[in-house]
Amino acid sequence: MASQLFIGLMSGTSLDGVDAALVSFNQQRLQLVKTQFIPYLPDLRSQILALQHPTNNELETTALISNKLAELYAKAVNTLLLSAGTDANNVTAIGCHGQTIRHRPELGFTMQIGNAALLSELTGITVVSDFRSRDIAAKGQGAPLVPAFHKDVFAHNKLNRAIINIGGIANITYISNAGNVFGFDSGPGNMLLDAWIKRHLDLDYDADGRWSSSGKIIESLLSAMLRDPYFSTPPPKSTGRDLFNDSWLNQHLSAEEYAPNDVARTLVALSAHSIANAIHQYCPQVNEIYLCGGGAKNKLLTSDLQALIGSAPIEMTDKLGMGIDWVEAIAFAWLAKKCIARESANLPEVTGAKGLRILGAIYQA
Repeated sequence: MASQLFIGLMSGTSLDGVDAALVSFNQQRLQLVKTQFIPYLPDLRSQILALQHPTNNELETTALISNKLAELYAKAVNTLLLSAGTDANNVTAIGCHGQTIRHRPELGFTMQIGNAALLSELTGITVVSDFRSRDIAAKGQGAPLVPAFHKDVFAHNKLNRAIINIGGIANITYISNAGNVFGFDSGPGNMLLDAWIKRHLDLDYDADGRWSSSGKIIESLLSAMLRDPYFSTPPPKSTGRDLFNDSWLNQHLSAEEYAPNDVARTLVALSAHSIANAIHQYCPQVNEIYLCGGGAKNKLLTSDLQALIGSAPIEMTDKLGMGIDWVEAIAFAWLAKKCIARESANLPEVTGAKGLRILGAIYQA
């Protein structure tokens, strides 16, 4: 069978920009051909953040921002193809996650924006989008969706592996050596820390955890945050800005005055403890742990994780041949391929859906 090219687009909870990956599939083997990153401009990021909660005239605002996102996604795709020396006619489809502005599976809906019809029009390529909705319609969480991909590319027949993606939200995939898989969102990854450093230093993120490292953990604050019911809720479960946001953090900070760098240090500890607690509770037989996502670059967070998890060594997915920045974008190229082939791509044991489902809505070129 001749190889097929797919493009995966990922714009996650961290709101830093668009990751684009051009991926070649030859039967079940994949090869990363080229990557591209397009950052969000501050105004667009602010507009998306405002949509996380009800706002004035939000229907029109959502539609307009959805169009802006489609234009940015198209720029990422066209730049990617140019740098790869190929054109749209050679690409089977784009898998576009879209930008999540609401995720409420308990109410039966999720919303990822980014006008897929416009994206297809601007690129001349078939687009697959809205991957979560079918799983939610089948009474699932609609997320995380990447564990099926992780199983396909990272499974080992002798070792139990955990893949931890640390973006705005952290999610865990556990793959046993027998091929059994489960996964869930463990809680906040970078999201709260990013918002906190933006508020105090006007920076988008804490590079290498340098600012956080200057503070000390506020044990009482950490304990209070870890008592949130989400952390003790058993999987399947998923979360996002609907829960872990500025209001959530402010509620925990309202009673005391803390040094900002101490709060930052405590937020790193929150991410590390919530991930480690989940690993101990649900993945006790894990032999190896691999990190991906932006949070994998935070040296303080990775150090905290290794200390809390203990004996299982923590590495980056680069060691498995897939760079930490591109795992999710590649996953959405894979998900698009599954949809075009009319193959199921959810894992009911992960999301809680009633059964296997074909995921995604197709906008033909």
